[in-house]
Amino acid sequence: MTMVPAEGGPATGPTVLRMLLGAQLRRLRESSGVTREGAGWEIRASESKISRMELGRVGFKERDVADLLTLYGVTAPEEREALLKLALDANSPGWWHRYGDVLPSWFQSYLGLEAAAALIRSYEVQFVPGLLQTREYARAVVLLGHGTAAPAEIERRVTLRMQRQRLLRRENPPLLWAVVDEAALRRPIGGREVMRGQVAALVEATKSPHIRLQVIPFAAGGHAAAGGAFTILRFGDQDLPDIVYIEQLTSALYLDKRDDLDYYAVAMERLCVEAEPPERTPEILGRILDDLYPG
Repeated sequence: MTMVPAEGGPATGPTVLRMLLGAQLRRLRESSGVTREGAGWEIRASESKISRMELGRVGFKERDVADLLTLYGVTAPEEREALLKLALDANSPGWWHRYGDVLPSWFQSYLGLEAAAALIRSYEVQFVPGLLQTREYARAVVLLGHGTAAPAEIERRVTLRMQRQRLLRRENPPLLWAVVDEAALRRPIGGREVMRGQVAALVEATKSPHIRLQVIPFAAGGHAAAGGAFTILRFGDQDLPDIVYIEQLTSALYLDKRDDLDYYAVAMERLCVEAEPPERTPEILGRILDDLYPG
């Protein structure tokens, strides 16, 4: 079995480490012929707890991992030590932990996945993608949902969004491939000045080799993703499945079943075909600037 290092490479966030450890524990359990019920009995937990552990959706206690490794017949000291260290690292808080006062729990999981993704494909119909928002635009978006919050809270929410964007400036950034409805670029979030700065920032973003931006024009009419915005995350490790993220007002959906993944992957491919090609995006953005937000 190939051991996954706990340090180095892009996939080092605690969320992905939990997923990697869970996948390895599942393979060990299956190869040893132990059922989830039997594994749960060993660590005084339910079958559903084992399922959540193997999906990387809960934290790991070192004692539980040690007991499971013994049950699965893992006796080699080096292998046990590597997996136990992975469990320890997986419980380390992510950088976003310090924003817990303004960050809902259901979104914390997404930040961990986003930070570890090798490819981020998203479709946006109402707003500019969060990873490409200017600070002023982000503040205007935050105010839409938290207009009665104290100024300090507003600024923390905006700073959190800006912190997310650091992943695009790291040494090995993910490929961001975003498809944006033209309506999002023409909706005057924050007013003309804010939008002029935002659209101009998108023009600059298109020059980055790891950012691909497409626009679905009004002329396209109906399209494959009429149901709303979504994001597909792909990871560099082959043990991790793609994940579809769909955000709602007070919660989010994380889809990883093959049928769901296939459905959204097809929808995304159709969106990319129906949208204007990436090389036309600067021209489209320039036209929007001239039409609506002239300097």
